[in-house]
Amino acid sequence: MPSLWTSLSELEVRIDDWSVQRRELAVSPEFTRVTTTVVLHCGDETGQGEDVTYTATDHDDFPTGAMLAGTWSLHDYSRRLDELELWEDEPEMEASHDYRRWAFESAALDLALRQRGTSFAEAVGRAYSPVRFVASTRADVAGYREHDPDLEFKLDAEEDWDDALLSTLAATGRVQVVDFKAYYRGTSVDLVPDPALYRRVKEALPEAVLEDAWLEDGCREALEGAEDRLSFDAPIHSWQDVGKLPLEPRWLNIKPSRFGTVARLLECIGECEERGIHMYGGGQFELGPGRRQIQKLASVFYPDGPNDVAPSEYNEGPARAGLTRSPLPAFEGPGF
Repeated sequence: MPSLWTSLSELEVRIDDWSVQRRELAVSPEFTRVTTTVVLHCGDETGQGEDVTYTATDHDDFPTGAMLAGTWSLHDYSRRLDELELWEDEPEMEASHDYRRWAFESAALDLALRQRGTSFAEAVGRAYSPVRFVASTRADVAGYREHDPDLEFKLDAEEDWDDALLSTLAATGRVQVVDFKAYYRGTSVDLVPDPALYRRVKEALPEAVLEDAWLEDGCREALEGAEDRLSFDAPIHSWQDVGKLPLEPRWLNIKPSRFGTVARLLECIGECEERGIHMYGGGQFELGPGRRQIQKLASVFYPDGPNDVAPSEYNEGPARAGLTRSPLPAFEGPGF
């Protein structure tokens, strides 16, 4: 059976030139989210992909001189990107190399599918399905539940979570994923691993997926009995990274931009399917086309997972009436 990447690698993409579009969203007085969309042009058609690099200043000197014009298979186009320097200066975060590469790769996939007049689902021999999604928040879930009692959640654990708070969360029956953020360093979301916190969460929320837990310094022992609920996100940029984990997980959070290339992404998805590893989609605070693309991937490969791919409106303000409800309808039309 051909691999998922084989089904796409020989698709032809024709490129005349390309440009970039910068987007900004003032999230708070301290944080403005910036992303850059790569737009590949050919006649009246365009293909788009989003660079989700988090450091705003890294978007200031986006290179525009790379020679991409021509007719390529997606395989050859990806090899061409191997030869190019997509950064004029080294980015602040190592992960940004993959984020920018993904923008160019996903833009080419989008344009190739549009030129062929086919959907991503058709190209990989699948179908789109309605997408279950959760809301990812550090906020009090009560505001969201007031407007949508059925809304499910992915929550970032915090060091001050006590038994009373966990009891309140458990009573909702809507917490599907808890993220321990153990693999981030030097960011605003770092959380120091704490076996006592891990144990409290494990016991209070016995059905929740437990994401990015540290597995040393007594933490693995604190999670004993919950091994089938452990999931990983931040350390995973390829299937090879899964093999470096101290255990084979039963869950993975799939964030396409972390993989950099379409080939690495689809290899990991294929291996998970073969091994029965549950998947769910993750977002990177996309402001442009990247959000729809992660929703389409979820729609094809893991539509029933606790997907952290809620529409962008969830990132654009507080809990309020009128937010789109889960599930998202199945997608239609060409492109990615």
